[in-house]
Amino acid sequence: MTDVATRPAGATENPSEAVEGTAATRARLVSPFERLGLSGRALSWANWLGVVAGVYVLITSVELIGSGFKAATGGTAESLFAFASNPFVALMVGVLFTAATQSSSTTTSVTVGLVAGGLPIEIAIPMLMGANIGTTMTNTLVSLGMARDRDDFRRAFSAATVHDFFNLVAVAIFLPLELMFGLLERASGWLADATGGSDGGVVASVFAAAGTVVDAVTEPLANLLESGTSFLPGAWHGIVMIVLGIGLILAVITWLGKLLKVLLVGRAAHVLHRSVGRGPMSGVASGAVVTMMVQSSSTTTSLMIPLAGSGTFTLKQVYPFTVGANIGTTITALIAAFAFTGAEGELALQAAFVHVLFNVFAALVVFGLPFMRQLPLRGATWLGNLAATNKVWAAAWTLGVFVGIPLALIGITAVL
Repeated sequence: MTDVATRPAGATENPSEAVEGTAATRARLVSPFERLGLSGRALSWANWLGVVAGVYVLITSVELIGSGFKAATGGTAESLFAFASNPFVALMVGVLFTAATQSSSTTTSVTVGLVAGGLPIEIAIPMLMGANIGTTMTNTLVSLGMARDRDDFRRAFSAATVHDFFNLVAVAIFLPLELMFGLLERASGWLADATGGSDGGVVASVFAAAGTVVDAVTEPLANLLESGTSFLPGAWHGIVMIVLGIGLILAVITWLGKLLKVLLVGRAAHVLHRSVGRGPMSGVASGAVVTMMVQSSSTTTSLMIPLAGSGTFTLKQVYPFTVGANIGTTITALIAAFAFTGAEGELALQAAFVHVLFNVFAALVVFGLPFMRQLPLRGATWLGNLAATNKVWAAAWTLGVFVGIPLALIGITAVL
């Protein structure tokens, strides 16, 4: 078996040079405001105000989805999602939606809004797990761009699919535990009650106050969008609100991604090359921090693929970084939860905490236990070698895991 850590001849020895070189090969990042003629301090202020506006629209959109779901279902949300009462179908819905949107942040934000609008948490939990699997499709696709060189592709595909295997192992462990004991539902419910309930002490008071302020600020725009679609009859009013909310989230996630890359991608790369190779814990921490900075786990993990393909970072160095990226991306759902207050706010917060706890528990068990830690590494190494030998396996894995199997399982369940 070829060693995935082997550095090819001519590969750079300095990770910082590799990061800078990778960035230099891409087109220069351009802010949308730069096209308006802004520059210098004015451009910087415009970029940061654009980020604030993006977060504002994100929270408003989540609130709109919650209200739309209530209007569309008329209090019968559970019956509407009866097709997803099978947890494996709900899991596949999360995989497909995330793979289609190429953004787990979109899936988790939409799910938070749906839970606040009445979606049962036991259906939302597998959907959130599915978002973790679906989001790994991006870096798997990025690795296909290195398919011309066999050794580069082997390293790149292994680095991409270690994220796949980690999330698949995590779901294989925690979905059965959830079905048997309600682990995530109980733990997230306790956290939501402690931080959002009426008797949760100082923490709950702070969360409640923050939620009230955010709700007061975002409510005018949410009401405006809701009243703008109120002429539609019955359930159509709610359906259009949901579609509008999802469309706004897709747009704003893209908007935030562009602005945050312009503002922070250099700093993110600096964090990356200073910490990834310093040990597992440093790698996990840097993955979480970089992902929080750019608000996209797909961006941060995809950044690692060309570096892994060139041999700058080994598979063992990339692995903890992707684990940290899983944790860092949960911040989006927590932000989205502030769109609601009261009982709805507690439900939304519980859904957000499900995503946080799932990724933290997965890091502690799958990555934290030495005998478990090796499973994704071995799986990714095996698949990387197989795909480098015959690239059909790479295509089969990508289409099968993210499209074929989810569609087939949903179809079989619908027929039965």
